[in-house]
Amino acid sequence: MKKPSFRPAESGGPNQVGTGAQILLSLLFLLLSLAAIIPLVFVTIVSLSSDASIAQQGYSFFPKEWSLDAYRYLLDRFDSVGHAVMISGLVTVLGTVLSLILISTMAYVLSRDNFRLRKLFLVIVLIPMFFGGGLAASYVVNTQLFRLKNTLWALILPGVCSSWYILVMRNYFRQNIPVEVLESAYLDGASTLRVFFQFAVPLSVPVLMTIGVFEAFGFWNSWYYAILYLGSNHRELYPLQYVLYHLQKNAQFMAGNENISGAILRTLPTESFRMAMVVITILPILVVYPFFRKFLLRGLTIGAIR
Repeated sequence: MKKPSFRPAESGGPNQVGTGAQILLSLLFLLLSLAAIIPLVFVTIVSLSSDASIAQQGYSFFPKEWSLDAYRYLLDRFDSVGHAVMISGLVTVLGTVLSLILISTMAYVLSRDNFRLRKLFLVIVLIPMFFGGGLAASYVVNTQLFRLKNTLWALILPGVCSSWYILVMRNYFRQNIPVEVLESAYLDGASTLRVFFQFAVPLSVPVLMTIGVFEAFGFWNSWYYAILYLGSNHRELYPLQYVLYHLQKNAQFMAGNENISGAILRTLPTESFRMAMVVITILPILVVYPFFRKFLLRGLTIGAIR
C-alpha cells in the first residue's frame, strides 16, 4: 500500500497561492487602502472649499468654489495657534519619553522571575485595567495631592503610564529576550541597570518604538486634561487641540450672533474651518509616521512570528 505524501506539489511551495487568489487579495488591499486614503483627501478638499459652496451642495469632492478662508482664519491667529503647537510638541516629547521609561522599567521588573514581589506588583498593575476611582477621585488626587492644576505636568502625568502597554512589554521581555544573555551579563559582574540599558533596551527597540508611536499620538491628540486642569487664566498652557476647539466655538458663536455685521460673517469660515482643524491635527502624524513605519510593523507582528 502506497504511503500518503504530505509534501507540497512540485509546481508550487506551501506559501504560494493561485492567480485568482492573488487578484482577489490585491483588490481587497486596494479597497482597504482607498478606504484609508479617500477620507483624508475628502477632508482636505472640504477644508479648501468656501462655506457658500458647502451650504449650496454640501460636502463634495468637486466644490463649486475654492477658498483658503479657513487657513487664513488660522494664520490670523498664528500667535495663539503657533504657541499651542509648541506646547503640544513639548507635551508629546516629554510624555512619550517619560512613558517609555516608566513602562519599560516596570515591565522589565515584572518579567524577571527572581523578583520576589513580582506577583504583587502585577496585581497592582492589573487593577486599573478593571477598576477606576472615577473622575472626581482622580481630579482631587491630581489637584490637591500632587498640585498639578494649572501646570504643564497636568497635561502629561495623568496619562503617562498604561497598564496595557506594561503587560505588552512584559510579555515581549519574557518571550523575545534570551535569558542566557541576561544571565551571562550578570555573571560578568554587570549591575541590573547596566543589563537593562545595555542589553534589554537594545533588544527591544521594535516594541519600544511601537508603544512610543501610539503614546505620542495620544499626547498629540489630547485635549481632555486641558479642560480638567487648566483655568481660563492660563491660556499659555493650552495645547493645540484645545485652542482649535476654542477657535471653532468662537467661529460658531459669531456666525450665530445677530449683532455681528454681514461683512464679517461672509468672511468667517465655519464648516471649512472644522475640516481645516482635522488637517492641521493629522499633518504632523502623516509626516512622522513613515520614519517609524518599519519599527511599527515589526513591533505589531513579532508576537505572531514567535
